[in-house]
Amino acid sequence: MVDQPPLHRSEEIEDLAHLTAEDINKPLITKENKSQRALIVVDIQNDYFPGGKWTLHGIDAAADNAARLISAARTAGDLIVHVRHEFPTADAPFFAPGSKGAEIHPKVQNREDEDVIVKNQINSFRDTKLKEILDRNGIRELIICGAMSHMCIDAVTRASNDFGYNCILIHDACASRDLEFNGVKVPAEYVHAAFMSALGFAYAKTMSADEFLKEDKAGK
Repeated sequence: MVDQPPLHRSEEIEDLAHLTAEDINKPLITKENKSQRALIVVDIQNDYFPGGKWTLHGIDAAADNAARLISAARTAGDLIVHVRHEFPTADAPFFAPGSKGAEIHPKVQNREDEDVIVKNQINSFRDTKLKEILDRNGIRELIICGAMSHMCIDAVTRASNDFGYNCILIHDACASRDLEFNGVKVPAEYVHAAFMSALGFAYAKTMSADEFLKEDKAGK
């Protein structure tokens, strides 16, 4: 029989040896643990609403649903990041720097203790500190909503997936507008549906606000 060398009790083992039965039975995740989920609210700004410079189809309903998501996230203690777009020059078609139209709409107004990212690009991660904020807070899952479905929502969802985050896209908290290509007019609802369908195929789980909030409540 081969003699076995004496076991070396590391400091970690010594620490475990002093655990009580109560310590061992404690759950690894408690209510006090920080959430690994964040809500990203993209570009729900005044110029997208009736009377603004670039009105979107269904923006009021989308903003109402986004407001419900914000309320639920605040109650849960989840991180909320508001993204606001500004074009770099005053002659921009909308979201001109310093304009009322570029301000976050009152329906989804951020609180003072919530992060606000100002971007100049379509992709919310590009030239911003968004990823730094998410990683600093240990975020693994993103709940995404905002505008426009075919532009900044498409970009942030794809980028989020590429960065390795688990993405949930709330489709009725997003809005789009009529488009035209090569003489073909595409109604806003078709634009929105096409992009939600594409993103839902491989980049994100798509859910309605009702579905998400019901499932979220059931899981608590």
